[in-house]
Amino acid sequence: MNFTHANGIVLHYEDTGGDRPVIVFANSLGTDFRIWDKVAAALRPDFRIIRYDKRGHGLSEATPAPYAMSDHVNDLAALLDELRVKAAVIVGLSVGGVIAQGLAAIRPDLVRGLVLSNTAHKIGTQESWNARIATVEAGGIESIADAVMKLWFTPAFRSPSNAEFAGCCAMLVRSPLAGYLGTCAALRDSDLTESTRALKVPVLCIVGDQDGSTPPDLVRSTANLIRGADFRIVADAGHIPCVEQPAAVTALIRQFINTARLA
Repeated sequence: MNFTHANGIVLHYEDTGGDRPVIVFANSLGTDFRIWDKVAAALRPDFRIIRYDKRGHGLSEATPAPYAMSDHVNDLAALLDELRVKAAVIVGLSVGGVIAQGLAAIRPDLVRGLVLSNTAHKIGTQESWNARIATVEAGGIESIADAVMKLWFTPAFRSPSNAEFAGCCAMLVRSPLAGYLGTCAALRDSDLTESTRALKVPVLCIVGDQDGSTPPDLVRSTANLIRGADFRIVADAGHIPCVEQPAAVTALIRQFINTARLA
């Protein structure tokens, strides 16, 4: 396990090292960097892979809620500065994709390209996030777990016999409460429409065909904001296709990096 101080907090991260092209992975709300296990393993022979648990998630420090999206963005910038990373491909899922967009806007020196997975320039509304925050404050993350799983995964994946599904449920409900609530507030208050519209790096937007959190039309609207962005749909996947369809996600990342000549 690797830990470092970055932007005033302790972050947990993994860095495979070496002088190969760098891919950085940022995870979604209520998960840790293990959601990228299979994708990272497939890409590791050819790339330096950096994964980290964002503020309030996994083994990273959970500061008191609420958070601002700038907290998450500055955390990642500080981590990459600490690791002496320049011009990486940033792959972000859901809030991880919002963080990636924010990083590209304020620190373009750190970003060579973006893979925005199941994310958008703005996710949800003030009312929807306030309702979720109130529900979790009253009943804990367990009170929303079943509803969240229906958004995250396809019916086929949500089988009682699927051990991986059970593990993802455990990952969600064991998330630090402060981190979950803090990041909900950051998403509630975040609208990156104009800064994302101004991005000038190569971008690939991907989404699961059955994503209930950031549906295909929402992700497509983000791709349409960015000049030259590519948009792809992953079949038989919900909100976390890197878990349900890791081979398809890996292939899309490789194709994007090769086509855009980012390696």
